[in-house]
Amino acid sequence: MGTDIKTQNLPNARYASRRGLAMGIQAMPGERGIKIMPQNQNYDVIIVGAGAAGLYAALNLPKEANILLLSKKELTLSNSSLAQGGVASVVYRENDDPELHFQDTLVAGKHRNNPEAVRVLVNEGPRDVLNIQRLGVDFDLTQDGKIQMTLEAGHSRHRIAHHKDSTGKEIVDKLLSRVKKLSNVTILENALLFALKQAENGFYAGIQHNGNAFYAGAAYVLLATGGIGRIYQYTTNSAIATGDGIMFSYELGAEIKHLSWIQFHPTAFAAEKDRERFLISEAVRGEGAHLLNCYGNHFTSKYDPRGDLAPRDVVSNAIMQEMAVTGSDRFYLDITYKDPEFLKNRFPMIYERCLTEGIDITSDWIPVFPCQHYLMGGVNVDLNARTRVPRLYAAGECSHTGVHGKNRLASNSLLEALVFGRRAAQDISAQLKSGRAPLGPAPQTESLAGKPLHHGYRTKIREILQKAYFVIPKPEAFAEGLKTVNEILQELETGGYAVNQDFVEAKSAAVCAKIILSEVLQENDA
Repeated sequence: MGTDIKTQNLPNARYASRRGLAMGIQAMPGERGIKIMPQNQNYDVIIVGAGAAGLYAALNLPKEANILLLSKKELTLSNSSLAQGGVASVVYRENDDPELHFQDTLVAGKHRNNPEAVRVLVNEGPRDVLNIQRLGVDFDLTQDGKIQMTLEAGHSRHRIAHHKDSTGKEIVDKLLSRVKKLSNVTILENALLFALKQAENGFYAGIQHNGNAFYAGAAYVLLATGGIGRIYQYTTNSAIATGDGIMFSYELGAEIKHLSWIQFHPTAFAAEKDRERFLISEAVRGEGAHLLNCYGNHFTSKYDPRGDLAPRDVVSNAIMQEMAVTGSDRFYLDITYKDPEFLKNRFPMIYERCLTEGIDITSDWIPVFPCQHYLMGGVNVDLNARTRVPRLYAAGECSHTGVHGKNRLASNSLLEALVFGRRAAQDISAQLKSGRAPLGPAPQTESLAGKPLHHGYRTKIREILQKAYFVIPKPEAFAEGLKTVNEILQELETGGYAVNQDFVEAKSAAVCAKIILSEVLQENDA
């Protein structure tokens, strides 16, 4: 361990170990699946996920550490990449202070936050924002060369650093370009984690990649697998967000905390058919957009004095209440009074994306409606991103640090990913200095063969959650929904299905839905 691993281009894998990871195990034909055979490739750290948390962690681990980075889909596909508005931090203190950021975060989170974690976030975050700028992130700048700060809902000051309206993509792209240059990091794209098994001094990760299946060992594992949006009918999340990391942590005995603390963003584009809906950033309201009902009337101030710039959960609830009053689900954002050139330059991605839907934001109202957006709960971790399972870490949206409380403040997500991804890396680095213990015996040969999965399971789970637990919960649907989810989970575990991406994602959805509905049912009965 500790030997540098070079990366090279292969016909079917953009990045694979020169020591043969991608080719280490040949697929063994089964009747309806593949057979796993053990291989001897071990690492110091396996990072699962290529969003902001996973990439920034890789950059903060020692250069002598042997690292494997797994991306379930394309390297550029993550929830981090979809983040539009920006990253919140008090980089400049002329008109702001970390204490104000601290208080804004608590207010948005209903004071259900972990204050100690919030202190870490607001005090350490500015250094990480400046660091990623040094790593190449091209934040929009003022005329005097400072990072330009904008305002978003729930913030008392302009403190949102941004790259136009595609900040997450800019951060991921620049961090990824840096990680690709590291000789000690092996990157596997389109690599499915299908099992995570505890060893004496670490873990064995079951991986499917390019038709091969194998186990890779690691002294430490960092899960940075994103959220759970794809277990809802409509979400702003990418295709990776199926709760895999949460499911594997749950199976290993990690604590899963507040998984029912789900944020529904009030202004997703109201597409007629798409399951993945693109976000109309908080920053659009921050720049002055007005939220209108079906009659073209402003209404949010009826429900909260902060109006359009109230925290996300408040605005989402206002929309649902107004829908009950008007009998219509038609809602709009109006920013047509702003200069067209300003809008095109400030929101180029949103402008172009809306154009493809037949909406010109410089002259048309934007149709919007609440949509599943973010997970505040997840795998419970301490201030160093450690779970209660030894050597297992979690960072980013799949984790629960407690910084967000019951409702995330706008643009704190990327900040959390950076701060706690770095802290995880620093803690692992300290552990590695104490030496490497033998990993222990590898898992025995097994088969992944089985019958094809019935695709209706995930559809049913999405329907259950959309009905029972969307914006305004419906307690009368909790018990029946949980009963059905438990039946689905039982069928998945005993049905003899082939272990592949469909199976892993269906099981992840079922486990996450079970935890969510169990939580809210217990709270409702209390």
